[in-house]
Parts: sequence; C-alpha cells; structure tokens
Amino acid sequence: MNKNILNKEVQAYINSNMNADVNHIALAKPLFKNVSSAELAGQIAAKKKSTYKLPTWFTTNEIYYPALLSIEQCSSEPTAAYKASLALGNTLIDLTSGFGVDSFFFSKKVNQVYSCEINEELASITAHNAKILGANNIEVLATDGIEFLKSTVQSFDTIYIDPARRNQSNKVFKLKDCTPDITEHLDLFLTKAKRIIIKTAPLLDISAGLLELKNVSEIHILSVKNECKELLWIVDRDYQGEPKITCATLNITIKTFSFPISDLKITTNITNTEPKGYLYEPDVALLKSGAFNLIANRYDLKKLHQQSQLYYSDEYKPEFLGRIFKIEAQLAINELKKEKDLKGNVIVRNFPEKAETLVKKYKITPTHDDFMLFTQNNNGYLVIKATIIQHY
Repeated sequence: MNKNILNKEVQAYINSNMNADVNHIALAKPLFKNVSSAELAGQIAAKKKSTYKLPTWFTTNEIYYPALLSIEQCSSEPTAAYKASLALGNTLIDLTSGFGVDSFFFSKKVNQVYSCEINEELASITAHNAKILGANNIEVLATDGIEFLKSTVQSFDTIYIDPARRNQSNKVFKLKDCTPDITEHLDLFLTKAKRIIIKTAPLLDISAGLLELKNVSEIHILSVKNECKELLWIVDRDYQGEPKITCATLNITIKTFSFPISDLKITTNITNTEPKGYLYEPDVALLKSGAFNLIANRYDLKKLHQQSQLYYSDEYKPEFLGRIFKIEAQLAINELKKEKDLKGNVIVRNFPEKAETLVKKYKITPTHDDFMLFTQNNNGYLVIKATIIQHY
C-alpha cells in the first residue's frame, strides 16, 4: 500500500480526472514523486467502478482503492446490506474479506467483526478504509481465514465465507470446486459458530448445493434490476428442518418471496382463456428458485403456458417480484404481416425465433413503454401487445 497516494494533491488529481483516459495516464510521465503513473491510473479506474456499486466508498475522502479486479469481484452495497441482516449474535468472522465491503456492513449489525484476508496488501487497504469509514469494530487479520479458525480457541456467533471458483470456465460447478472447499471444512465451521453464511455465484444449482451441505435452514436468491447476483446459504448448527427459499429483489424497494422448499412440488392449472388485464413477468430471482407453479398460486395468477413462465390476471398486484404490463391487445402470428408501423420493445418467451430476428422481420420500432411479447399458450404461438406499468 503506497500511502503517498493519499496525499492531498494526488487525491485532488484523481478526483478531477475521473473521466480521463486511464490508459493514457498509465503511459504518461509520472506527475508525482513516489507515485507511479500506473498507480494513478489504477486508482482512477477502481474509483470510477465504485461510483454506483459502492457509493459509500466513492463519496468518502481518502479511500484507498485496490486493483480493479477486487472491485469487480466484491459485493455491491445492496447485497452486502442484505447479507448483514442475516447475521446472528455479537461476533462475526469474515474468512475471505477481500476489499472488505461485506465486513463493513456486518460491522453495522454485530459488535465485533474479524476480517481475514490472506493478501497482505489488500488486508492493509481494507484496514485503512475501515478506519476512514469509522468502522472501528472491524479487526483486519492478514492471514488465511481457515488456518486462523483452526488455530484460535475463540468461537463466533456467525461465520461468513465467500469461496472463489477454481475453474471459472465451467458453467456448472460444485462447492467442492471452490477455494476454500466448504464441504471439507463445514464440520470445523459448525464447531466454531452457531450460523454459517455462505455466498456463492448464482450458477450453483440449488439441488446440488443441498446435496453437498447439511443443516441448511435458508437459501436466499438475490437479484438487482433483474440480474441474479448471488446465492446465500444459511447453515445453522442446530437446524434439522426443511430449508426455506427466499427470493429478494434489491431495487428501489426490497421485495421478498419466501417458501418452504417442499412448495416446489405444488401444481397449477393451465387455462386456455385469452389473457386479459395484466401480464406478469417474473424476476430472475423467482425463476432461479424454480417456483413456477407456486408463483401462480401465491399471487392468484393464471399461468399462460407450462413452459412460458408468464402469468396474467384481471387485477394489478404491485407486490409481484418482476415486471407488470397492461395488456392492450393479442395478435396471432399470421396477423403481424398485415400490421403496419409496429412499435414496441420485443420480448421472447418460449418462442422459436430471437428478438433481433423478429424486429427485422416485422420492422418493429422500439419505444419506451410499449412492448410486444412473442410467446405461446396452449392454443399456439401468439403476440401480446402491452404497456409496462411496473419495472424491475
């Protein structure tokens, strides 16, 4: 950690060049003594990446930024704040703290946070920023979190861990393919804490995760603006019951949809009636959960088709997790060629052609609030013209 970067004139330069070409800055002659051009460019790039993802850091003076990759891999503030709400007790240890975003938000919930980071440079950055942010109840440990847990006699109320995938190319992965291997150390965790919170990428299959873990009490699926960000696995030492799944959309308002995992077996009827009223498109968190039939039952919606994952109702239900459209008209596919001046954003659900192909084929002009949904019901393919009234 180069503390010269924190000098006032260097910080002023960084703040006044947020929109500059960082590649040009990196290759230019050094402007400051003991601060390289590459370091300047790195600070600017990382701070700019934090603008919306980490506004608390971005708007705080004298924050020291790590390599850009650490910013890209860390939690966003909305997901970190949500995780903090799941912590139990007064003490928490973050075994893989990285840039320390999760540790910071945990520090708002519990009395003492131990933040382990094996990279000494990153650990020193995290410790500096914790002090700048006023999080004086965070103790940063420049050590391997697992080894520290093995050697300490201390117990904790909550353990948090964010394992990294060893093979980033595989679309399907298991917890044992991560570093550290959760499955290898789970018994150790359960002797050291009442609750373990495990963060994984959304690609992890829920059924596969349940086979690898035990004592899972809750699974949380987090999305922001219809992008599935992470899965959170809550393992409680004394829990033996049925896991509960919670889908959470972290947008302007936070909405949740929770159910016991056995509710995935619920069935629903598919009607052949013409869709009227309001059309409901689930958020990706709901889709990731697999609760396709439960969505219809819980919100009292009619399901358009078993595979389309679109729903409709005569009533407007703003508590729904996802987009809601007001249905304006329904068209048969063979009627489209007769239509002139078609307008709307094209959405494809359970339809054989891609959106970009349909736009060209039918000369559809995009607009802000109008949509054309190409899908199918039990009677065949159809197009639903609609106006959006609730965004993600």
